[in-house]
Amino acid sequence: MTPIIFGLAMLLLIGTPIGVAFALVVLLNVETFDLWLDSLGSVPYDSVMSFPLLAIPLFLLVGEVMNRGGLAESLTAFCDLLLRRLPARLGHIAIGASALMGAITGSSVATVAAIGGTVGPEMERRGYRRGYIASLVAAAGLLGVLIPPSIPLILYGSIVGVSITELFLATLLPGLVMACVFFATHAMLARRALANGRESAAPDTSRTLSRGRHNLRTASALFLPVLVLGGIYSGLFTPTEAAAVAALYTLAVTLLQRTLRTDELPGVFGTTARTAAAILTIIAFTAIFNRALVLAQIPQDIASFAVSVTDSPLVFLAMVNLVLLLVGMFMETNAAVLLMGPLLAPAADRFGIDPVHFGIILVTNIEIGLLTPPLAANLYVAARTTGASLLEMAPYFGWFLLATLLTLAAITYIPALPLWYRVF
Repeated sequence: MTPIIFGLAMLLLIGTPIGVAFALVVLLNVETFDLWLDSLGSVPYDSVMSFPLLAIPLFLLVGEVMNRGGLAESLTAFCDLLLRRLPARLGHIAIGASALMGAITGSSVATVAAIGGTVGPEMERRGYRRGYIASLVAAAGLLGVLIPPSIPLILYGSIVGVSITELFLATLLPGLVMACVFFATHAMLARRALANGRESAAPDTSRTLSRGRHNLRTASALFLPVLVLGGIYSGLFTPTEAAAVAALYTLAVTLLQRTLRTDELPGVFGTTARTAAAILTIIAFTAIFNRALVLAQIPQDIASFAVSVTDSPLVFLAMVNLVLLLVGMFMETNAAVLLMGPLLAPAADRFGIDPVHFGIILVTNIEIGLLTPPLAANLYVAARTTGASLLEMAPYFGWFLLATLLTLAAITYIPALPLWYRVF
């Protein structure tokens, strides 16, 4: 098994498309896996013909419409009004707006791009150093996954067989905890990050944002998380149906308010289709690899090995965290979830770890990979949208990474944090 994993890692490192790399490893090792190729023919099709996975392109459409229709700016305006009495408020606004964006789009990188392009320029005008802006926005982008809905959680629930609604409920409190940790981190670092030790006044922007109090765009943007999450948790509709309702709602609102023109729709649908096709292609070809692992009983072997090494769930979770953090550094998020979920979930079950709890641990670990080079998609997107270099980010980035690791430790070793909803 080790040569196969090494071969997969090498294919990914040399730039082979992710889905192709997973399928190619299986095809080149058919004898090792003791497989018949004709038994794998229908696997890619069957893996994507799933009702829960339909939520992925729909939530991607919601995010694209929000970005082009200006709803992200409305959320930022609302956060400005809500947090205006706090010192160094622009950083708090970026974190709050990221949480709201996450409650709508379910994508970390999309959240970074939207908030970096919306709040980033204003933070620079008010005296924040560009490296700090990029570090803050990159870290706050993790809330795009920890605040439901979350595309990686949809993938995990679909492939492991865990209720997606329960996963969304479980990640609510951890997401809020991480947001509070980011608020505290910003409050601690803000004086160092500001050129003059405090935010410069920006009266023109303040007056502009103040008009958002009675702005229909702000109200419509704020209603979307209520519609999506309220509908899911009340049982009114499933996560996939919620995604469809959210897509129709954002399209209707932006077209009626004329913040999105009809001639822009082909571009919106085209961008969404390309992104969704890339993700679903990864899912389809990763399914071949996962099927081969299951038929070769690799997950069961890993579970047996883990039990033979230690009988302590705490030690097992520490080992899992280390492995997942390393995987997140070198592998694309969705591919890592699809690979590591089926591999490690049986072992976690052997140790009596709740599959919902384990899902939140797994996704949080892999999402932290968005902040850790060499892949670090959030870092690169934040640097590009704010015009900062990685060298400029270095003095501040470590503090936010430490904040995420502390939150991860709490999620891992305090089961009541993700399983809070079972108390009621």
